[in-house]
Amino acid sequence: MTALETVGLGVHYGETPAIRDISLRIPEKRVVALIGPSGCGKSTLLRCFNRMNDLKPAARITGQVLFRGRDLYAPGMDPAEIRRWIGMVFQKPNPFPKSIFENIAFGLRINGFQDDIGDRVEASLRAAALWDEVSHRLDADALGLSGGQQQRLCIARALAVEPEILLMDEPASALDPIATGHIEDLIGDLRRDYTIVVATNNMQQAARISDDTAFLYIGELVEYKETQRLFTNPEDERTEAYITGRLG
Repeated sequence: MTALETVGLGVHYGETPAIRDISLRIPEKRVVALIGPSGCGKSTLLRCFNRMNDLKPAARITGQVLFRGRDLYAPGMDPAEIRRWIGMVFQKPNPFPKSIFENIAFGLRINGFQDDIGDRVEASLRAAALWDEVSHRLDADALGLSGGQQQRLCIARALAVEPEILLMDEPASALDPIATGHIEDLIGDLRRDYTIVVATNNMQQAARISDDTAFLYIGELVEYKETQRLFTNPEDERTEAYITGRLG
């Protein structure tokens, strides 16, 4: 079953095109990596999936983004509700200046959850493989966590409202190799329950974590297929040039 689909999707920032005429389907409960040189449109495409580009006044979106067949840009669609269905984790960890507990509970409360907040906080931290490290200090300042722990806290915060899809924009690029390994292992665990789309500049990471990979270049979708096939048997010469280091 298709979780997300784009049809002729384009984004302009003012008069400058960021992505052009992108059509792809993302199957349910797969990990999809978006790769390509910096500035190729990976983050722009990712942000279309939960309407984060709405926050940029100069952005103009054409085409369609479909979530289970529903056009996310149709009149009457609530972006806040869309972001509950489709959560996002950013490149730099961005915990709130609150306690570890309140980082997750605050988001739950503003989304209308009242009854089982404590249980939901624990479940979210467990899902993000962080509970064992912080269960004895939930009242501690989240900003005192390590970078890798902060990123897993942000993942827990995104998971708390029970999205169906999780978007990750270079989630490990600011982390050391050990913390990066924790994030990659976590993605491997979460793939059983979530559809995950990851934008990454690290081709080795894409090869390790993803089921399918999309290669973007200068705002265009060049090639999209099963990860192993894309890396071992690319059909487009630009894809081959990129993964062999001749195009960047």
